[in-house]
Amino acid sequence: MMLLNFKKSLGQHFLRSERALNKIVEAGNIKPGETILEIGSGAGALTEKLLATGAKIIAVEKDDQLFELLKNKFGDQLTLIHDDILNFQTSELPAYKLISNIPYNITGAILKKFLSADKKPEKIVLLVQKEVAERTIARDKKESVLSVSVKAYGKPHYIETVKAGSFAPVPKVDSAIISIDNILGNFDEKNFFKVLRVGFSSKRKKLFSNLSNTFAKEKVESSFKKLDLDPNIRAEDLSVENWKNLADCLI
Repeated sequence: MMLLNFKKSLGQHFLRSERALNKIVEAGNIKPGETILEIGSGAGALTEKLLATGAKIIAVEKDDQLFELLKNKFGDQLTLIHDDILNFQTSELPAYKLISNIPYNITGAILKKFLSADKKPEKIVLLVQKEVAERTIARDKKESVLSVSVKAYGKPHYIETVKAGSFAPVPKVDSAIISIDNILGNFDEKNFFKVLRVGFSSKRKKLFSNLSNTFAKEKVESSFKKLDLDPNIRAEDLSVENWKNLADCLI
């Protein structure tokens, strides 16, 4: 048996909980013949369960040792690619779902890459840090740049908490499974994110004040009036639809 050396630099924490693995697969609502993209397959625990659904699995693994392990373990059952997922091109993929236990240190980069890609996944199911999962869905009812960014493309759901002891090596924090459904991208991303960043530039200030630091005050006033927005509203209380409308009005 190959002795695995865990690499902190790659954010390697291998999921061992059968319940959590099954929950990830269940959340994917996978049908035989579908294409599933998996990031960082590790020792192949999730890969094995994904293959059992009858779907075509494309696994992207950066680690040299794990790439060899996966190649030997699954052979021709698995389409295995030796690459960094942040360099991987999705343009040649057929319709696909992204289902993975991802390296937590690149969670933000993965979400940005796949949600803004020309070839977006039909559905995303990820295991992420619990805190990130809670912010993604705005569990405290307060939006953030992260939650609004994700909701601009699709509908996130908090599936289940996964305790730290479910992994080897054991991380310092709990994790959670999230899904993102109804993924689309029919809006002006450049203008939307410009307004979003300005709006959240100072959490202590009101949205009107933050926006007026970049855009003409008269334009901000007319935009708020057109959209019937409260001048005292804060960025964390604004809906995604209003952010999109605000961007259209301001730019």
